[in-house]
Amino acid sequence: MSNRVCIKRGLLTLMGVKFMGRLEHPTRFSMCVRSKTTSAQYVASRFRDPTFEKLMDNYKNLVKVISIQDLILANPKNPSVSIDFLSKLSQKLHLNRGATAFLCKFPHIFHIYYDHSKLKPFCRLTDAALGVTRQEAVAINASLPVVVERLVRILSMSASRMVPLRAVFKVWKELGLPDDFEDSVISANSGVFQLCDGHEQNTHLLKLVDGVSSNGIRAAVEDWRVVECCKEDCSVDRMEMQFSFKHGYPPGMRLSKNFKAKVKEWQRLPYVGPYEVPGEKKKSKAGMMAMEKRAVSIVHEFLSLTVEKMVEVEKISQFRKWFGIDLNIRDLFLDHPGIFYLSTKGKKHTVFLREAYERGCLIEPNPVYDARRRLLDLVVLERRGLPAVNSKLEDSSSCGEARQEENQQRHYLSPS
Repeated sequence: MSNRVCIKRGLLTLMGVKFMGRLEHPTRFSMCVRSKTTSAQYVASRFRDPTFEKLMDNYKNLVKVISIQDLILANPKNPSVSIDFLSKLSQKLHLNRGATAFLCKFPHIFHIYYDHSKLKPFCRLTDAALGVTRQEAVAINASLPVVVERLVRILSMSASRMVPLRAVFKVWKELGLPDDFEDSVISANSGVFQLCDGHEQNTHLLKLVDGVSSNGIRAAVEDWRVVECCKEDCSVDRMEMQFSFKHGYPPGMRLSKNFKAKVKEWQRLPYVGPYEVPGEKKKSKAGMMAMEKRAVSIVHEFLSLTVEKMVEVEKISQFRKWFGIDLNIRDLFLDHPGIFYLSTKGKKHTVFLREAYERGCLIEPNPVYDARRRLLDLVVLERRGLPAVNSKLEDSSSCGEARQEENQQRHYLSPS
């Protein structure tokens, strides 16, 4: 795409894109027109962080596991689902080798059995997987006061103090909301939240009740600045620390002197915080830079409010207009690789808050994250850790029956 505001040559060169010709500034902090680099090329040219990429490899399977788990738990009286039903959904669930092959890959999570009364194979969760779901449910119920505060903070970042309810539905798991949050969180706190009709038909807006003050809310980055300033070995200038963000880069990413100088210049740049009321937008260079830094502060705060400090770009984009962000959010993440990391694994763009992670794990975990991490550990385990003989015989017989059922279904569904 032409005529798009882009980051300049220095950062893209670091990410493996070579340019001919001379450009004076290496970062987006001074604006330029992207004439040859399309958005897709910009994403493809980013520097890969092997730690986050490995984590996303595991998350690809975790997303599929959770989709099947939700189907199983949808029937509380009989938490199971038939193999032929899952086979019909294989394409939608992205089970490339079929439902049975996928289920048999994770015997620590799924148990396949044959129901003789219904004459077909079914799948249910193992005791270990059921224990994880109970742990997560308990953790979510115990964190309801924290969840209320998260929603208050998100609404406070909107100039109108409201966001579409459908946008909240998109990120309810990321925010650690219970699945009945409309009743257990919104209706139960009618003195804080209010639902009102939107401008479009069948749309609702979630807003803060008049009188609920947003004063005194401090962004997460402010806490980091206080800790940094209190360190005895702090060598950062106070003026720079006042508006700075924590930066970190993966091993192997070379940073030029010019790039470092531009980052330092950006760190000193004043901006309006995510919970402050922005002034009139200025079209000057300084005004555009301040607007971009405010956008960084908003998405930084949003990620800080999520359970796992990560979210799909498509989901956070639902809030863009309501947060007053006029920039392409995906490009914003790419322009600041020291703060965010963008992964494209699993055919989805997912952004991580880099400072929250160390070696692929949250530095400061929470109870909901701990439960979800246990499920991820079961996914990574795959077939390892099973007893050598008995489980293999039992697993092969159940999977064999399920595969036979699935093959028969494919035969009947295939055109003659």
